[in-house]
Parts: sequence; C-alpha cells; structure tokens
Amino acid sequence: MAHAYTPGLRVSPLAVVRKIRRLPLAGEVCVEVAQNVEPDTAVAQTHLPGHVHNVNVANALGVAPEDVPALMTRQTGDQVAADEQIAQSKGIFGLLRSSVKTPVSGVIELISGVTGQVLVREPPVPVQVNAYIRGRVVEVFPGEGVAIETHGTLIQGIFGIGGETYAPLVFFSDDPDAVITPDRVEDHFVGRIVCGGAVVTLDALRRMQQIGVAGVVTGGVPYHDIGALLGYQIGVAITGGEDIGLTVIATEGFGRMRMAARTFDLLKVHEGRHASISGATQIRAGVIRPEVIVGLDDTAAAETPTETAHHGLVEGGTVRIIRNPFFGRIGIVETLPERPQPLPTEATVRVATVRLDTGETVVVPRANVELVET
Repeated sequence: MAHAYTPGLRVSPLAVVRKIRRLPLAGEVCVEVAQNVEPDTAVAQTHLPGHVHNVNVANALGVAPEDVPALMTRQTGDQVAADEQIAQSKGIFGLLRSSVKTPVSGVIELISGVTGQVLVREPPVPVQVNAYIRGRVVEVFPGEGVAIETHGTLIQGIFGIGGETYAPLVFFSDDPDAVITPDRVEDHFVGRIVCGGAVVTLDALRRMQQIGVAGVVTGGVPYHDIGALLGYQIGVAITGGEDIGLTVIATEGFGRMRMAARTFDLLKVHEGRHASISGATQIRAGVIRPEVIVGLDDTAAAETPTETAHHGLVEGGTVRIIRNPFFGRIGIVETLPERPQPLPTEATVRVATVRLDTGETVVVPRANVELVET
C-alpha cells in the first residue's frame, strides 16, 4: 500500500490528552502524582525577578562618582519604599543639602563608586501555572512543573489568538454558514465560549470583548480584522499571549469559511459543557495549533479506546485539503497512486484520490492535504 507522511490536524471525539505545564524559571511544584486537578488549580509557582531601575546619584547630587557611597543614607540590600530618600549631599556648612529619592519600591542591589549609579530592583513578581485542563497529574518534574492527562474530545484549529480559558460552550446558530454579527451577540454569551458559523465580523469581536465573552470558535476570521482588533498585524511568530480578554479560534482558516461538518457536529454534542481552549498558534518549526478540549465524565473516559499509532497518509484515512480549489474540504483517501501524475497546471506530482464529504471524487497533490487524526 502506498504510504506517505503529512502533517496532522486532530479532530478526535475520544482521545487521551496530555499537557505539560512548566514554569518559566525554577520554582515549586504544588501538586503530587495521581492528584486530580481542575483547570484553575495552581500546579506550580515561582517568582520572576523584578525590573531594575538605574538611579544616577552622582549627577543628581553634582558630585564625583567615587563620593556616592559615602553619601548614601540607605545601603546595599536595604528595602526602600517609593519616593524614599536614599542619598543626601553634605551641603554648605550643613545647609542647602540636596537629596535623591528612589522612583520605586524595592531593594538596593548595587551602589557603584565607579559610575556613581545606584540600582534598585522592584519586588519579585509571583507567577503561577494552572492546570488548564481537568484531569490527573501523571508525572512531576521537580522544581519545573507537571504532566496532566485527561480523557476527552480534542479539536484543533488552523489559527487563533488569545490565551487559555475555561468556560461552557454555547452555539449562536445551528447554521454552519451563519455570520456572527454584533446584533447576534446576546447577553447570555457572557462568560461563555461561542461556537458556530462561517465567519465572525470585527464589530462582533469588539462587542464580545465589551460584554465579556470568554472565547469564540468559528469557521473563519478575516485576516485584516485580526490586525484591527489587536492594533498590529500578526506575523509568523507564536500567538497566544495577546491580552485582549477574548480567545479567538478559526477552525478552517482566514475569511468566510463554513465550519467542517465533523467539527461542527462534535462541538454541538458538547454544547453546555465546559471546555478548555487556547488560541496559541505557531506555523514555524514546532507547530502549535489552537485547540478545544472537552473533558469527558468517568463513564465516557472508561470507554475511551487506546489511540493507535500515527501511520501517515494511507488509503481510508481522513484528510483536509489545504489548497484551492477545494480548500477546507474534508474527505476520505480512496487511492494513492505510486507514480506521479500530470495536473492541469502542467506539474507532475504524486497525488491522492479523495472522496469529499459531498460524494464528489477529486485528485489533488499529496502536498495539498493534511491528516485529520481521529
């Protein structure tokens, strides 16, 4: 049987999802192996060093740098409050003294007799890493973080922005071709993840921000609307750190694109249930896809089958076409001819024969499809 590798897009009703949650710096792990956690459970914590502020004491007092240490009223290692005096000149006959105050609260880290400068570091910033998903801790990395597993539905998208959030799923329409406009953003969407439709407009996104919608999962989103929403255009760097109060996931791509029936139906099954979503996306090496994870209850988890190994592009596999004229369509691979075949573009490439969900059979280059892993 013909065999090839192609990137995978996972749309799985039953999967074992494993998430690694790590601290940016060494710190403390707060949970143990086999412990059950909720999405908002703090699994690890640390402190990031505060910002350093440079105070030019020599210039402020009008003295030579080597005189600064003797004029300090506070010393290295001392805690200081914002606007507190840290140095004072001798003045003339003890009069007309000048002083220097610290611009921030913190700790005096360095007093330099060479440059005449004093470094004040702000207090450390506490950082917590949450579980993100409901599940069980299966591994602990001392001082770093944990691995968490859950049984549930996993749906990956094409593009997203915004960070991680956890909220109930709600559908705004049963029509996969519907357009999410501001007048269709209802008050009961507050604090929920809105699903469905072929596209969401910029005004609708702003309305969702205004009323406090947690996230939106739709077929497509206009590329330039993303730039207008953020105030800058997205490049090839990783997304997910945008502080806009809203997570946006496009399951099919940019523009108006009907959500794939498989994805739509799977989300619809879980309407009303809580889901963990992340808009983090990276299209360079180390691909990261936006995702929707719906944890299953104990009964469904017990029935979850063991996932089979990834075998690449094979006959009978489900694929998504990622180039025109069938962009975004999902189908089943019928044949994988061994020999390269000529295309209308006059290129000769290895192809796949795909039966689309409409029943139509098309021939496409293998490079133009990606696996839909189930």
